[in-house]
This record gives sequence, C-alpha cells and structure tokens, in this order.
Amino acid sequence: MAKVHATAIVEDGAELADGVEVGPYAVIGAKVRVGPGSFIGAHAVLAGNTIVGANNRIFPFSSIGTEPQDKKYAGEDTQLIIGDGNLFREHCLINTGTVQGGGVTRIGSDNWIMGYVHVAHDCVVGSNTILANAVQLAGHVQVSDYAIIGGMSAVHQFVRLGVHTMCGGGTILLQDLPPYVMCSGNPAQAHGIHVEGLRRRGFSADAIAELRRAYRTVYRENLPLAEARTTLESRISGLADDSAAVLRVFTEFLAIPGRGIVR
Repeated sequence: MAKVHATAIVEDGAELADGVEVGPYAVIGAKVRVGPGSFIGAHAVLAGNTIVGANNRIFPFSSIGTEPQDKKYAGEDTQLIIGDGNLFREHCLINTGTVQGGGVTRIGSDNWIMGYVHVAHDCVVGSNTILANAVQLAGHVQVSDYAIIGGMSAVHQFVRLGVHTMCGGGTILLQDLPPYVMCSGNPAQAHGIHVEGLRRRGFSADAIAELRRAYRTVYRENLPLAEARTTLESRISGLADDSAAVLRVFTEFLAIPGRGIVR
C-alpha cells in the first residue's frame, strides 16, 4: 500500500499504487494516478488528469499536471502522461495539454529533469533525456530520445530536437535541431556532431564518420537544404546497415517541414 504523510492531501478518486510515498504537505488531485514505487516530495502538487508511471521521483515544490499557460485553454479535461523512472527535481512545472495541440503533454521514461524546468502544454519529451536546471520548453516542443539541453536554455514553441542532440548552457533555440547535432548561443548556431555522446552510446566509428560527412554536406557546402537532403539520401543505399540507419534518421528529420533548422 501507499505511504502517505499525515499532512498530505490526497483527494477522493486519486489512485496511488503500492509502494508510492507521499511527503509532507503534498497535494494529489482527484484525477491523478501514480504508479508503483514512485516518490512525491514535500509540498509537491500533482493535479489535473495526470498519469505518472512507476518509480518516478518528484522532488519538493514541483507542480505536475497543472493547467496550460495558454489563453485558448478553457478548462477542457486534457492530460499529462509520464512514463517510468523519471527524476523531477525541485520546482519543476509540467502542464497538461490543450485541445488545439492534441490534448496531451507526454514525457517518456528515464529522463533527468532538473530544478526549475518548465515543460509547457502539448510538449513531447522522449526517453533518456537530460534537461538541466531552468530549461524552459514552450508549447508544442518535441524533444527526442537522448537529447541533452544545457541549463538556462529556452526552446521556442513548435521547435523539434532530434535524437542524440545537445544544446550548450544558455542556448536560445528558435529553429529545429537535427539529430546528432550540437548547438549553442543566442540565437543557436550548430557546432558539429555530438561525437562523444554517440561513442558512449555504442555508435560505430563508421556511423559517426558518416554523420560527420553528412554534417559537412548540410553545413559546409553552401547547398540549399533540399539539395543537401537529396545528396544525403543518394548515399544511403551504398552504406553498411548501421551507417545507413543513422543517416536515414538524419535525412527523415530534414524532410519534415517545420521552423527551419539551426544552420
């Protein structure tokens, strides 16, 4: 059964699985469901139609599942869905979705979300990401698996970050960041492939070399983006499977219309 501190408020209808621990003065709303083994720290608030998976740790003063900061929101029963094994440090603010954005804010599993992070309405955060202290995600942002965003960075609404990307601290990201690419600055500028991170995650030397070549094509050869993408796509059939797979991820990201890419 759950262990709930005497000063906490758990509203009727809330569902707390076995092994959930709720700290002093925490507040759990009536539509909240929390999976087994999760920890809710002191003064944390879990509100709205919010599903929290197993083995999450939510530190004090975080607000999880509160209403969107969007003037279009009119009290609809939108959702926040959180996976397993995430860490939310102090003062995180995670909002539910809006009807206009599909109605759901989603966070995957095994993410490290540090203090004062804001994940706004309709964002989609993958798994195994790191959002350092005071990262601010505007509405409808997509953060793919293994992305790392440095502290005090801000991401414009509707921007996408591809897999294995990295933003330096204090980055202002106004456009999409292609997979595997590093950036920093205000506004953000690209600074090569995230080689060290890819090595740590087991990418082969050949795959990394192919991504470096792709980066040169997009960022150093002064080609229009459509032409650069066509050039990259023409290489895929001649590559080994692992190199072809990573290059395909890169080109498929470039093919999706968006806010343009950091370039």
